[in-house]
Amino acid sequence: MQFARAFLSILIFALSASGQSKKPITHEALWLMKRVSNPVPSPDGRWVVFEVKEPAYDEKNEITDLWVVAADGRGTPRRLTSTKSGESDAAWSIDSRRLVFVARREGDEVNQIYQMDMAAGGDPIRVTNSPVGVRAPQFNPAGDALLYVGSVYPTAADEDANRRMVAEKKEAKSKVRIYESFPIRRWDTWLDETQTHLFVTNLDGKGKGRDVLAGTKMIEPGFSGRFGEGSKEELDAVWAPDGESIVFAATTSRNASAYASVGTHLYQVSKDGGEPRVLTSGDNSYYNPRFSPDGRTLCAKLNDEKGRIYSLDRLTCTGWPWGGTLRQTTASFDRSVGTWAFTPDSRTIYLTAEDAGLEKIYSVPVSGGETVLAFEPPGGVYTSLSIPSKAPSTALVASWGSAINPVEVVRLEPSQRNHKLLTRMSVDQAGGIDWQPVRHFWFTSKRGRKIHSMIALPSGFDESRKYPLFVLIHGGAHNMWRDAITFRWNYHLLASPGYVLLLTDYTGSTGYGERFALDILGDPLKGPGEEINEAADEAVKRFPFIDASRQAAGGASYGGHLANWLEATTTRYKCLIAHAGLANLESQWGTSDTIYGRELMAGGPVWEQGAVWREQNPIRYAANFKTPMLLSVGENDFRVPLNQTLEMWSALQRMRVPSRLLVWPDENHWILKGENSRVFYREVHAWLSRWLK
Repeated sequence: MQFARAFLSILIFALSASGQSKKPITHEALWLMKRVSNPVPSPDGRWVVFEVKEPAYDEKNEITDLWVVAADGRGTPRRLTSTKSGESDAAWSIDSRRLVFVARREGDEVNQIYQMDMAAGGDPIRVTNSPVGVRAPQFNPAGDALLYVGSVYPTAADEDANRRMVAEKKEAKSKVRIYESFPIRRWDTWLDETQTHLFVTNLDGKGKGRDVLAGTKMIEPGFSGRFGEGSKEELDAVWAPDGESIVFAATTSRNASAYASVGTHLYQVSKDGGEPRVLTSGDNSYYNPRFSPDGRTLCAKLNDEKGRIYSLDRLTCTGWPWGGTLRQTTASFDRSVGTWAFTPDSRTIYLTAEDAGLEKIYSVPVSGGETVLAFEPPGGVYTSLSIPSKAPSTALVASWGSAINPVEVVRLEPSQRNHKLLTRMSVDQAGGIDWQPVRHFWFTSKRGRKIHSMIALPSGFDESRKYPLFVLIHGGAHNMWRDAITFRWNYHLLASPGYVLLLTDYTGSTGYGERFALDILGDPLKGPGEEINEAADEAVKRFPFIDASRQAAGGASYGGHLANWLEATTTRYKCLIAHAGLANLESQWGTSDTIYGRELMAGGPVWEQGAVWREQNPIRYAANFKTPMLLSVGENDFRVPLNQTLEMWSALQRMRVPSRLLVWPDENHWILKGENSRVFYREVHAWLSRWLK
């Protein structure tokens, strides 16, 4: 008994000492952590290749290399590449003996594809010599050719013609941009006349990249791939099982995006080129196609967002060769499908989906049926799910992280209900930081909706003390706060001076079903703004350590829109912060890179002056502006352009409201550069301190 007591005393002391050794989070501790991403398992299931970024405040000193680790967790990860330029887009050959990746090495003017023999070893060999950057390489089933994506001038018949046109554009003395149809820019990039095409190159070293879409009717004006977040265009191309053709997703009506929703359909094209054959039709949008390991099934994501502000991403499948009849595999699942993969026996699909701040893993039979929870994370989110297609048994590889756990590569097996870490790149650094897991809570709003929130606590948190409340508002609006580390608005770094952070998923957020996301239609600011205020009231009532007399709020993008709306409609907050926030619905419609979705939200075009345009427009309430406000904007932001922040700034100054303006000449919609990020957090902390004290 005495020994047990002594051991317990030692254990308590050790835990206490361990807690005392933890340090408050700093920008440097957060920013300089290694960042793990994009795990790619070999088809035989033996290895996992992944990217590791070693950040630096000077971008020229950043390093991104490929690493490899045994998929069974034995041994330690080892670095595969070590170059200044960095590598990405890794892909295995079907026999798991070779690896290709994208890099810009010495002598390369743009990104090229390199091949590495994983079985025999040796230096990587360059495969392409493209005049424009290439990406997304894939081996064909036979392993003797590669499919990849690159940009071309539509009139260029081959690689040499494209090279000449690239040179002519560089040498032209006038850099005028000329347009005849919408869109003209995307996020932070002015669009030009180039298109994203598919290329095939043989691996015998004799052939150039062959543009399989060159000369087709399909690439007339209106042709485009799918745009994700950012300006990168995706064609989602995959080899057909016989290696003789390629299935991809594209639209031929991008030039109608000023007045209509633009969706993508699936097409099939020969590896030798020729006019693509359209496979899908109708108002639904199809993308992200994949073939089952046995080659008998083609599945893809389906979205029926045409004419709607939001729709779930679902899975749809059909037999192969193409029969034309698609069946919805996740029809009854009220969550949007994230990443997904087939099991080696081609019978089951595993997928990730958001759910109330987490991202979980679910399974569904390929033939359809109930989608069931397979793996619930111990907090945090699972992303980048993949399954080795030729492995003897099913094992899942994914990324996992939480608000206090940097992303690492994990392995999951269906017979178990947890995961195994395959990498520990930042585990020790994270373990030395004084931060706590986020806390979740729900409440019912005055409109009768169940609303989910999380709170983040500062370093050195003491339950008996009183802390000011900082209400942080997410962007989107079709997004959700995630139990994950974010660098643009890091919960714990924002809270570190001594604030409790409140993170609320207002109506319109994802992760709560399609109806909840759609209920923001026609009520873009008023309803969500009221729910944010109600969430703050609930947090004050529920957590006695929150000081109700000291509250602030802020956000970016849609969160910035809502911060501006709070400026217009309440004086409950001591100060507000808006980055990339909308001030004027009407001028935002005319200057943003996307416009039609704004009409759908408001119930009609701006000139019809429906109720939303008149009643939920922050600038129309400028006479009410009283709360001190910090504004921030990137000059290269085309989604919420600079004029929006300048309008808000002018109104605040006109009303003599204490305000401060940050303009970032080298940033876009997000603040991505290390030094700028450090200054941003410093400015936010100073602003909060000035008004919350």
